[in-house]
Amino acid sequence: MLSIIIPTLNEEDYLSGLLESIKRQTFKDYEIIIADANSTDTTLKIAKSYGCRITKGGLPAKGRNEGAKVAKGDILLFLDADVIISHEKFIENSLAEFKRKNLDIAIFPLAIVKGKKIDKIAVTIWNKWISLMQKVFPHGASAFLVKKRIHESINGFDESIVFAEDQHYADRAGKISKLGVVEKEPVCISIRRYEKDGRFNTYIKYVIADMHILFKGPIRSEIFSYRFNHYKDEKIENRK
Repeated sequence: MLSIIIPTLNEEDYLSGLLESIKRQTFKDYEIIIADANSTDTTLKIAKSYGCRITKGGLPAKGRNEGAKVAKGDILLFLDADVIISHEKFIENSLAEFKRKNLDIAIFPLAIVKGKKIDKIAVTIWNKWISLMQKVFPHGASAFLVKKRIHESINGFDESIVFAEDQHYADRAGKISKLGVVEKEPVCISIRRYEKDGRFNTYIKYVIADMHILFKGPIRSEIFSYRFNHYKDEKIENRK
């Protein structure tokens, strides 16, 4: 069984799109776990309508960890609530490539269905970067496919990290297991962070975060003033 784990906080504008894209999958041996951080909108109502299991969440790292604790599957698929998986064979093809490459943890290229040309250029650069650096400085965002035993062996996501905890997770997992990119299956992401924070500011923030992680280590202070639910007010831009 595959356990799909989604951390949420007031994601009523996005969650149904993701859950609908999961429902269309040809692969059916999965469970969906929503790790919720006390949503006050209709997030939980939506999750229940799709038959999701619900557990207590928190910030994204904690939510993912809490979801993994109750997961029944031996492979975990972590997804952000605002993504869309691209077509009905996304899971089937991802698992096939995961097994063919004998991976323990996989990261995904990203895609944007709608958005400005600069967004698509930025995503193309990101995809080339994660492929180039996967063995020496692993990156990851929005989606991870990982064996549960690997997740447990590194004690999950570090909940003390306040920004780019997913990158730190990929780096730690890659040091003790085989990490690779699932090349065939991109994950469609929302551009809400670019719209809300500004494209230039967002790109610069990620570059600074990379430099901080590379030279000073994980980000455990609020240098970016990031908060979960920061992008609540923006509607999804890549929903088909």
